[in-house]
Amino acid sequence: MAPRCWRWWHWSAWSRSRPPPSGSTPSRSRTPLASGFCQQFSTQEQTPQICVVGSGPAGFYTAQHLLKHHPRACVDIFEKQLVPFGLVRFGVAPDHPEVKNVINTFTQTARSDRCAFHGNVVVGRDVTVPELREAYHAVVLSYGAEDHQALEIPGEELPGVFSARAFVGWYNGLPENRELAPDLSCDTAVILGQGNVALDVARILLTPPEHLEHLLLCQKTDITEAALGVLRQSQVKMVWIVGRRGPLQVAFTIKELREMIQLPGTRPILDPADFLGLQDRIKEVPRPRKRLTELLLRTATEKPGVEEAARQASASRAWGLRFFRSPQQVLPSADGRQVAGIRLAVTRLEGVGEATRAVPTGDVEDLPCGLVLSSIGYKSRPIDPSVPFDPKLGIIPNVDGRVMNVPGLYCSGWVKRGPTGVITTTMTDSFLTSQILLQDLKAGQLPSGPRPGYAAIKALLSSRGVWPVSFSDWEKLDAEEVSRGQGTGKPREKLLDPQEMLRLLGR
Repeated sequence: MAPRCWRWWHWSAWSRSRPPPSGSTPSRSRTPLASGFCQQFSTQEQTPQICVVGSGPAGFYTAQHLLKHHPRACVDIFEKQLVPFGLVRFGVAPDHPEVKNVINTFTQTARSDRCAFHGNVVVGRDVTVPELREAYHAVVLSYGAEDHQALEIPGEELPGVFSARAFVGWYNGLPENRELAPDLSCDTAVILGQGNVALDVARILLTPPEHLEHLLLCQKTDITEAALGVLRQSQVKMVWIVGRRGPLQVAFTIKELREMIQLPGTRPILDPADFLGLQDRIKEVPRPRKRLTELLLRTATEKPGVEEAARQASASRAWGLRFFRSPQQVLPSADGRQVAGIRLAVTRLEGVGEATRAVPTGDVEDLPCGLVLSSIGYKSRPIDPSVPFDPKLGIIPNVDGRVMNVPGLYCSGWVKRGPTGVITTTMTDSFLTSQILLQDLKAGQLPSGPRPGYAAIKALLSSRGVWPVSFSDWEKLDAEEVSRGQGTGKPREKLLDPQEMLRLLGR
């Protein structure tokens, strides 16, 4: 097999071709990119060394586009986890296996002779962004949003209060959340937020044990065995999904809503009063929003048919949407050792369109519950002191993916635009960033001369006692997970302990 990249230069050659001083910012074209992007590169040109930080959808789609549109580009993907694929592995609901099929595409990218995966490397700790910029012609930050928005209300620290992000990580096998141990012995759970993640969590909480077993038999879930054991014993019968605004402002999509409405063994609870006058107001809204609101309206106001009525009457579990409510305080139990409820401020809407906001009316209500899951949004963290970061927006300041005032540094995905959209949104966004990068490369706005790429970083990591995990290493772990899953009828049983993973790799 041909070597992964024709890295024929030596360190001395690279050191004779250093980039311009950091203070000199090259002018950058703002010419709009054509929708049918086609950049011509000569096969005689140098080999651009490009580094991508993050191996989720943004990272892999960025790498895929760079490799496709430049015949000599070499891309190294760095990832802090030992395993690749980011939120596709750790965020997609375990009963949505079809969404994870994109992993097949990412695997083909990672197996390219011009691409390499380096897991178990924490950029910002094990290697700095300036060190990456010294070694590569360009660096793309695609590390996503690995934190959650805090509620910032009294009682948030009580046992029984979790971020939805951590809860999702727990049942999806994210190593840092493997010991979360949520107590599901309560009757009622409250989810704060009305996006797709909130509905995913509600669906997992309310899915009857026999339905989970059916998914297992069909090999349609890779939920961890530890989480499955807890969910089998769950006593949660009611889930309230709470939002500050109204039905026209929900952030979930119609697909997730339909799944909730049709969830076996459950019935929806919607207050018809929340939908008064909505029929006339939805006439002018965009079609996706209109279809979603119409489904909500029908569910809330129309009498179900005989078959559906019988199904709902026999349901042992329920879920409901509470609108115009904003969390004010998590209420403790009498001994102060556990959540016992949540105090909600009643709100009303002010403004129109996108400017609509919820303001308190002065009224409050207490909602008893034994579990609170906060699903009000993910947020990115700053990765390195050298990289500008907007803490208010939770993004790296950029123009079309070019990090502001840092030549040769780019960003894609959620860290570029914020935690919005679905996987296809991230694909489009990442393709645009890679187009901008290749445009800058073609225009001579990136450092000239050879760069050492991973050869330099490998030496640094070795000197610091960091042992990266390659994609072939991941494939060994993948085979082990698949083998373990066969014993329980699952597509895989995820490895949860990084130390066990390293032992399996002989480290």
